[in-house]
Amino acid sequence: MALKKDLSIEFLGVKCENPFFLSSSPVCSNYDMIKKAFEAGWAGVYYKTLGIFIPDECSPRFDIGRKESAVWTGFKNMEQISDKPLEVNLEYIKRLKKEFPTKVMAVSIMGSDEEEWKILAKKVTEAGADIIECNFSCPQMTSSAMGSDVGQNPELVEKYTRAVVESTHLPVVAKMTPNIGNMEIPALAAKRGGASGIAAINTIKAITNIDLENLTAMPVVNAKSSISGYSGAAVKPIALRFITQLKQNEELKNMPITGMGGIETWRDALEFLLVGSGNLQVTTSVMQYGYRIVEDLISGLSHYMEDNGFEKVEDMIGLALPNIIPAEDIDRSFKIIPKINEEKCVGCGRCYVSCYDAAHQAIDWDKENRKPVINDNCVGCHLCLNVCPVLDCILPGEVKFKEGREIHEVILKHNYE
Repeated sequence: MALKKDLSIEFLGVKCENPFFLSSSPVCSNYDMIKKAFEAGWAGVYYKTLGIFIPDECSPRFDIGRKESAVWTGFKNMEQISDKPLEVNLEYIKRLKKEFPTKVMAVSIMGSDEEEWKILAKKVTEAGADIIECNFSCPQMTSSAMGSDVGQNPELVEKYTRAVVESTHLPVVAKMTPNIGNMEIPALAAKRGGASGIAAINTIKAITNIDLENLTAMPVVNAKSSISGYSGAAVKPIALRFITQLKQNEELKNMPITGMGGIETWRDALEFLLVGSGNLQVTTSVMQYGYRIVEDLISGLSHYMEDNGFEKVEDMIGLALPNIIPAEDIDRSFKIIPKINEEKCVGCGRCYVSCYDAAHQAIDWDKENRKPVINDNCVGCHLCLNVCPVLDCILPGEVKFKEGREIHEVILKHNYE
């Protein structure tokens, strides 16, 4: 049963009816699309990146990463910024803001030099934007003066951010590239330039598949292809890592973040909130399921809040951050021996094979009864728990402290749904 709680948030001083926005991408690139999205329940959009430059796009320009029965785990995109004239996009923005005054119109922009950034900032401000997002991160631009090449250059990030901030009264968000070792460096540069918030992460440079017919990457464009941006569920772990590091940086911890990168379910959305995202952006799941996915996001998050006593979305933001600590601070004084539920075990042998071939040969196989038995070689890595196809068949069991270590309370995880 659908449940709707008050999911309203305030992001950068802008009132939003919920935290769910479409990210700057093909899913929000014209009037009709955004009108439909607003009517479906999205609180706002980051309008597909506007520029002075109009790209000449290739065909085809999408590919997917698959695994077993999944429709796709990841999505490769060779599309650039908006292919519509700037004035057409500005007219769409004006019309949408007039017809949907309570919806939030964040507009992504990208210039190739300081003057273009200023022009774009002024024009989208005049058109009625609520927030400006500076796209320093698109990995498939055909010019090195734009996109992720700029985002890896802190001096340019600071310079262009300042140019935009000085050309508008609106809050400015800097969109970070993950194609870099340390995202905190350009994020700090954006902060010095006057950015009010950070957007993370954009797509990751990748090759999804090699086409065996034409011996090139996918998608195949006249027997050729190129490296470009990867998104979808496959990049969620990387997005959570970068956002966590941004929020744990002493100089950036109070910088609002709009998070994206693989949000498909309400649980994904919640995870982004728990590591400090105050606003959420979605694209790839809309490509699979349409705008109606927002109904599931709203309902699922509402049920979680109801079940766990949260009244406001803000009460959940960043709750996981204190518990994500440096590797050297992890408690290594014990091992947790898995416990196999013999009643649930189906005798498939997955745990035995994985442990013998890839871990510590800590599971013996009872051939007569087709049952796995954990032996004294177990180091508590829990590979068996992760490969078991039966929910809750293998769970954490006995805690054994290493020799010479002080015995103390150990909190276990029990719920693996």
